[in-house]
Parts: sequence; structure tokens; C-alpha cells
Amino acid sequence: MTDGQFQLVYNILSFSLASMMATTLFLWMRAPAVNAKYQSAVIISGLVTFIAAYHYMRIFNSWTEAYTYGEKNVGGVGDPVMTGVPFNDAYRYMDWLLTVPLLLIEIILVMKLSPEEASSRSWTLGVVSAMMIIVGYPGELIVEGNLGTRWMCWFFSMMCFMYIVYTLLVGLSGATNAETDPKIASMIGSAQLVTVISWCTYPLVYLFPMMGVSGASAVVAIQVGYCVSDIISKCGLGLMIYQITKAKSDLEKSSALLP
Repeated sequence: MTDGQFQLVYNILSFSLASMMATTLFLWMRAPAVNAKYQSAVIISGLVTFIAAYHYMRIFNSWTEAYTYGEKNVGGVGDPVMTGVPFNDAYRYMDWLLTVPLLLIEIILVMKLSPEEASSRSWTLGVVSAMMIIVGYPGELIVEGNLGTRWMCWFFSMMCFMYIVYTLLVGLSGATNAETDPKIASMIGSAQLVTVISWCTYPLVYLFPMMGVSGASAVVAIQVGYCVSDIISKCGLGLMIYQITKAKSDLEKSSALLP
């Protein structure tokens, strides 16, 4: 691990933590600005970034505990050395296990679905997304050597991922098209598309060790890739959910004022 590699991960983890905390505060403070029936979606969006902020704090602490600068490295001169305390990346998967189902639920809550269909979709996508995370974790532990297990975990996780993508883009297209306001329909479609595109980066990052990236380079590439994806899929989507709920609330208020 070079000093530059260590500092890159250190800074991206710090930036991710700050982004999650700031987004949480914004969403929870702005929740009263939308109609009561949409507040759950905004609160859940804030809950996603709150959970992520907690886990990023743990990941950041684990990263700094795994490496140290010796006496001759004081002042950042030279490269860090391992302390013997293993870097615990399981925090990231524990985060995903909680937040990924919630990310899907927050999208469903802003769509025109009956309570029964919304509940059914939430449960189905929640279980499938949890399976995707659980199956992918064992392979994440293997970044060099025999990568057969990592390939199998990637394949089965991708099956779950493709089902989620199909549901978001095709299965829920009817609910998106049911929106009477074209602008709101476009915003919901954009939220679905951003979710799919940002999530596509996860399986690509997962492939780094299988593409010949190994050692410290693999660790750094994976951490940076996952951080960028998390910021887009959690903070970015959360802000989009707020915009959708605010637009819907404003439209309903305007309609109520009409004679």
C-alpha cells in the first residue's frame, strides 16, 4: 500500500461519510414540506443515508486502524505499513443488507400503486435484493488466488440483480405511465434509471480482481468504486425522491385550490 493509495481511500471514505450525514439532515428536515402520505418515502430516504453514515464511520475507523505510519514515516513521508488489525469490509455488506431493500421501497412509495401491490412489490424486491447481497459477500472476501468462488457468487448475485432491473424498468413501467403529470412521470422514470445505472457499477467493481487487478490496487479500486456508487445511489436518489414528493405535493395543493 503506497501513501497515495492509502490517502485516496482515506479521503473518499471521509467524503462519503460527510455526504451521507448532510443528505440525512436535509431529508429529515424537509420531510414536513411534503404531504403526509409522501413523508414516509422521504423519511426512509433519510434513514438509508443515516444507516450508511453509521457504517461509513465504522469503515473509516477500520481503515485507519489497519495501517499506520512508522517513526520514519512521520509527516506522511513514506508508505504506511499494516498494523496486523484486518480491515473489516463486512460493514459495507451489512450496510447494503439494510439499505438496498429500503432504496427500492422508497421508489415504490412514490409511485401510483394500490396499497396491496405496493406491499407485494416491496416484499418481493426486498427479499430478492437481500439474497443478492448475502450471496455476493463470500466472493468479496477473495481478491486473489483461485477466484472460482468469486465468479460463482457474482453470477448468482447477477441473476437477482437482473430481476430487480427488469422489475424497475419493465414491471413498474405501468405505474410510472399512470402518472397524470408528465413532469412527475419523467422524474420517477429518471429515478428508476439512475438507480439501475448506479447499481450497474457494483457488479463492474466486483469484477476488478477477475480482470487482473490484485493486491493493494484491487483493495483501493474496490473501495473507491463502491464509495462513488453509494453516493449516487443513496444521496443522489434520496434527493430525487424528495423532488418527486415535493412536486406531487405542490400539484395536489394546486388542484385543491381550483374551484
